[in-house]
Amino acid sequence: MFNKHSDKRLLEGIRKGNDDTLNYLYSNYFSTVRVHIIRNSGTDEDAYDIFQDTLMVLFKKVQENHMELTTDLKGYVFAISRNLWSNELRRKKKTTDDVVDVADDFDFERLLDVPIEQIVQRSFLKLKDECQKVLTLSMQGMDYDHIAKEMGYKSGTYARRKKYLCKESLIEIIKADPDYKDYEDLNL
Repeated sequence: MFNKHSDKRLLEGIRKGNDDTLNYLYSNYFSTVRVHIIRNSGTDEDAYDIFQDTLMVLFKKVQENHMELTTDLKGYVFAISRNLWSNELRRKKKTTDDVVDVADDFDFERLLDVPIEQIVQRSFLKLKDECQKVLTLSMQGMDYDHIAKEMGYKSGTYARRKKYLCKESLIEIIKADPDYKDYEDLNL
């Protein structure tokens, strides 16, 4: 399918929402991100979350024409993932409360063959404006205290809880998407 992809072709595929491009990114870039996160105190679930956030950041930059590659695309994707993970580790280290994000039963591995980029984009746009802003600020690497200040919340703890609730809402919207449901029906 894709043998030697030029970064230019990959970026164009991302811009157009091409499923083959997304599958290529997962097949060729995810394992590097996963290894880095696991080696740095993360889990498989963390790796999927970070990679998903990375693709959302990449998609947004491509759509807004804010892409300036100074390295190859794989290096760029890895750099975004590494920065997002570093920010997450700093947040975890700063967190002094006992709030624990409950693991959901959302099976990210089943999404690898689904046009996830399109589903996530559609689903993201269905979120309330407040959730879109909270998740966007989080993807930009903003810590919970800064998110709280930006959004007018009373504390970083509330901002963390709000991000969790917004992610849960996004996951529910994704699960309700007809493309995702069709995929699940085929794999039962």
